[in-house]
Amino acid sequence: MHIGFIGLGNMGIGMATNLLTAGHTVAAYNRSPAKVGTLVRQGAVAARTVAEACRGEVVQTMLADDDAVEQVTLGPDGIVASLPPGGTHISSSTISVALARRLTAAHAEAGQSYVAAPVFGRPEAAAAARLFVIAAGAPAALDSVAPLFDAIGQRTFVVSEQPYAANLVKLSGNFILATVIESLGEAIALVEKAGVDPLAYVDILTSTLFNAPAYATYGDLIARKNFEPAGFAATLGLKDVRLALQAAEELTVPLPLGSLLRDRFLTLLANGGGQLDWSAITTLAGRDAGL
Repeated sequence: MHIGFIGLGNMGIGMATNLLTAGHTVAAYNRSPAKVGTLVRQGAVAARTVAEACRGEVVQTMLADDDAVEQVTLGPDGIVASLPPGGTHISSSTISVALARRLTAAHAEAGQSYVAAPVFGRPEAAAAARLFVIAAGAPAALDSVAPLFDAIGQRTFVVSEQPYAANLVKLSGNFILATVIESLGEAIALVEKAGVDPLAYVDILTSTLFNAPAYATYGDLIARKNFEPAGFAATLGLKDVRLALQAAEELTVPLPLGSLLRDRFLTLLANGGGQLDWSAITTLAGRDAGL
């Protein structure tokens, strides 16, 4: 397929590389041209503008937040204005339910298809084509782009014909991950203050009660206090918790832990930790324990 790929951050660079590896033609656009050069050396075409990235059948975006997605998609010379009728926009960004609904309507009005396909997985999973894709959209559109999901991930979950549902699932998953991180931080602070080795403790947890990737990945980061470079920055963690709370309020669903997590992230950011990995909120549990 002829694909435009917009957004070559920690996740996007691996995803675009795997699309190239799978034999697709990729026109890459990024605000920082250095990352485009990395892909060009692997066979991609450099797009100088968003419009140039929209000349194929599909354009995929992997951007940081609502503002970036809105600007690239709905702005002057953005995706809606540039993608040919019948083309498909795949948004893999973690965005609000409200924006997902707006994008769905805008693309439909322009005669284009819109598919939401956020992913679960950290940058190393993106590089290894081991992401989990959470997809939603019209069945025909999903069928047409299924090979692209196969190129970047190990499994695709189709959750709805309404694109916003995929974003809600993604936000709920990140909310759960944040609760796992916070609870791990509190438990590790508890045993560490008693003299138990944190790495040995994480090994016990992941070998017995919690044999799951989230506990293994984040348990190791927390035990080693390895928060740089960030695989997923704390600023983004705060953003996703806020979006989960926003969606929950719209649906009249209380998320008491969400409010706690928002305050944890705000505390970390207030103390200069915004660019650390989001698992660095666990340093607050250690601080509160006097470690």
